[in-house]
Amino acid sequence: MAFTDVQGVKVWGTVEESALKQAVRCRQVGNVAAVALMADHHKGYSQPIGGVVAYRDAVSPSGVGYDIACGNKAVRTDLKASDVQRTIEPVMYEIFRQISFGLGRKNPRPVDHELFDDPIWRDVPALGGLQKLAREQLGTVGSGNHYVDLFEEPATGDLWVGVHFGSRGFGHKTATGFLNLAHGRPFDGKGAGESMDQDPTVIPLRSDLGQAYLAAMKLAGRYAYAGRDYVIEQVLGILGARPTFAVHNHHNFAWMEEHGGEQVTVIRKGATPLAPGQLGFVGGSMGDISVIIRGKDTPEARFTLFSTIHGAGRIMSRTQAAGKMNWKKGTREGGLISPQQMREAVSGFGVTLRGGGTDESPHVYRKLQAVLDAHRETLEVLHVLKPIGVAMAGIDEVDPYKD
Repeated sequence: MAFTDVQGVKVWGTVEESALKQAVRCRQVGNVAAVALMADHHKGYSQPIGGVVAYRDAVSPSGVGYDIACGNKAVRTDLKASDVQRTIEPVMYEIFRQISFGLGRKNPRPVDHELFDDPIWRDVPALGGLQKLAREQLGTVGSGNHYVDLFEEPATGDLWVGVHFGSRGFGHKTATGFLNLAHGRPFDGKGAGESMDQDPTVIPLRSDLGQAYLAAMKLAGRYAYAGRDYVIEQVLGILGARPTFAVHNHHNFAWMEEHGGEQVTVIRKGATPLAPGQLGFVGGSMGDISVIIRGKDTPEARFTLFSTIHGAGRIMSRTQAAGKMNWKKGTREGGLISPQQMREAVSGFGVTLRGGGTDESPHVYRKLQAVLDAHRETLEVLHVLKPIGVAMAGIDEVDPYKD
């Protein structure tokens, strides 16, 4: 088997010590059935990104993280990539113009959705005050590593659309609020000073607080799905295309599942659920492949708790890559990756880029094929996709979501 077992944590790929240390700590807090690190793992807030933790009779808001229900959606269109190659510049311009990218952005065309009629907004009183923000931001993409991409499938020439983002400010404020409540603070209070390496926050599943968190998390999940659906529809409209196939997954969420003969709460942070036969969309960097995968039913897959990677995995922090911002000069200083290096890497891969910054350069990520190889016994690759257009928020859009 391709994993190693370190202090009861099963690890795929190259061990990142700071992430392993967090995973070991997660194993020691609460009634934990199993912990695993996917091959794209790296340090996160409390629970590592690429980390999977199964709790008995508990749920962990810090494990799910601040960007509740962050996830990916990909659709194959009825167009060929060649249909847009000659107009890729104006197409990407239009995507960047019509879809809102960046911190705190509101949708200039507010979207109504049936989820806003869900009684959970009323039954979990703290959520009522977040509904206005949720309405305003539905269908916006945010910042950080969140994107809208156009892909070519080289094997067929098909044009694909892929997106990556989550529940926006609604999810962030929901996570912050329940972490506050779990530590005896008001829902809308100021959070205490946080350490990336602090113990996970674990709430009894059957407690009132645990049940309220689960309800709020599931609502944020519906919200994230609605947002990704909306953005995909917008892009399809710009392209004049129809979808012929779709894959849609969360990778920051808690699932009630059976593993090893017992019911557990599986927290996947930056990890894609991949049960036997289940499909997933995993994105690489803006200068690398992305893939559509399918889960296998193997002994090794069971050790992953039927989970897998959600991306290639960072090997360089945002500050290392882009440098620190000197607000007096209005420039960044000390970054290891220059804008020219990023542009050369992206253009060399044949990608038209709108937005983005050196903190998201291909240099800061592992190669996706390397992390896929680490999981070759647990998944099969169905479609390999090559990006031809990437739209992201700009370099100075600060990502408030720690995960």
